[in-house]
Amino acid sequence: MSQQSSDPRALPDADALEQAEALPPERNALDRLVARGARGAAWLILLAMAISVVEVGLRYGFNNPTSWVHESVVFLVAVSFALGGPAAMAKNAHIRVKVLYDGAGPRFKGWLDRFNDLVTLGFCLTMSYAAFHMFWRASHNPLGAWQLERSGTSWNPPFPALVKGVILFALALMTLQAALHLLQSLRARPAPQATAAPAKEVR
Repeated sequence: MSQQSSDPRALPDADALEQAEALPPERNALDRLVARGARGAAWLILLAMAISVVEVGLRYGFNNPTSWVHESVVFLVAVSFALGGPAAMAKNAHIRVKVLYDGAGPRFKGWLDRFNDLVTLGFCLTMSYAAFHMFWRASHNPLGAWQLERSGTSWNPPFPALVKGVILFALALMTLQAALHLLQSLRARPAPQATAAPAKEVR
């Protein structure tokens, strides 16, 4: 009578798998810093909701509407939306199609990671260049003097220029993240693929 058994060293360790799943998705110190900052920036949404509630109470409870709440809410939401890009990159949470990636071997996955990081870096560089010109036009008059673009309302805050400045900051930060990710993927070595040990005959 024969019985087949495999070498336990060739099988993945359950504790190792649990530890791998528990590791944070951040790839470097900058990603960890961005992730912590994103948790603080998330409070901007709560602040926007709070001043919206105040506006509703003043408008319908005391017939005393404000002239600043609407623009402030739009500004806070726009800032949080722009900062979501670096946060998603830090947490590796961007939406992606992984049909080809999941079926690839370790070596091919490494090359796919390098290609993905290279394309991401090129995209971020291009968008940062466009954002720089957008912010320059919003922060300087035709003569080149510093003059922030304003909303043109009765309150007239410089929110348009500030939002474009935040967009430029977010894209520049994403460019730096993408460059570090590309360096890490170029230096990384594919992990050896686990293979089952040949079956042994037990008598």
